[in-house]
Amino acid sequence: MRIAVISDTHDLMPAGLPARLAGADEIWHLGDVCDPATLVEIEQLGRPLQVVMGNCDTFFGWPIDLELEREGLRFYLTHIPPSRAPHGAKVVLHGHTHVPRDEVGRGARWLNPGSASQPRGGLPPSFAWLEVNAGKLTRWEIAHI
Repeated sequence: MRIAVISDTHDLMPAGLPARLAGADEIWHLGDVCDPATLVEIEQLGRPLQVVMGNCDTFFGWPIDLELEREGLRFYLTHIPPSRAPHGAKVVLHGHTHVPRDEVGRGARWLNPGSASQPRGGLPPSFAWLEVNAGKLTRWEIAHI
């Protein structure tokens, strides 16, 4: 399973990004979409889309967090990283910092795709590809926009 992970679009869908996500089985947005209309081009791809609410979002139709299981692997999606992984979550995905992350510790793997529109630290805008096969995370790759 191939999942595109994006975060922190802040009302801006970078040109060409939806086309790059077309090969995903699912798309996960980790918050700070801001205006839900920002997601229209992604929704038109027809892929399952999971969105969590960020601290800059005012649309209350998205959950604060999501616990998902894909191919036997448990994921926790949220915007602001928690101090510890929820019970049973093997992978914690978050946004908020606008900086990519791939760390193992505190009982889980911690991943952040960076920001699709407002990166920090002199980094380029980014999203990530996540692949899960037979209950294992087999790929986490940051892709620059």
